[in-house]
Amino acid sequence: MNRKELVELIRRKKSFLCVGLDSDPERLPAHLKNDPNGIFKFNEAIIKATLPYSVSYKLNIAFYEAQGIEGWETLRRTIELIPRHEALIIADAKRGDIGNTAAQYAKAFFTKLNCHAVTINPYMGKDSVTPFLEFKDHWSIVLGLTSNPGAADIELLKLGKMDSMCSRLL
Repeated sequence: MNRKELVELIRRKKSFLCVGLDSDPERLPAHLKNDPNGIFKFNEAIIKATLPYSVSYKLNIAFYEAQGIEGWETLRRTIELIPRHEALIIADAKRGDIGNTAAQYAKAFFTKLNCHAVTINPYMGKDSVTPFLEFKDHWSIVLGLTSNPGAADIELLKLGKMDSMCSRLL
């Protein structure tokens, strides 16, 4: 999905809604907790209920990875539920490695899982971002500033304050 298509989708749906599919098996409704397809059924119900309003779905990859092979399968099946021209599909992976490794992450999310976008962590510099940018008509959402309390430890650190940061972390 390119920028023009996303803008048109936002206008048509009159929405900026992004639905997070951070599907934690411990927090599923009781009737789905012991179901081997519980997370998939939960995601399916959310997608069906929100598709007319949502312009994007953000799947937090950790919740799927933690389930092993079955989790990756659930992730793939969930992505296939989302009509590609009806919502931007975001892999919330926060990947941040360099060179060939970053290129493999980009390939996995953009070509194998068919996501439109992936979140990436630029901590290791431009070589951790560039491989994602080489995929045209895909989005790289670069982590800049987070809202968690620990953001102050590094993200808001002023240069020259390294000693005080290290003592806070220790």
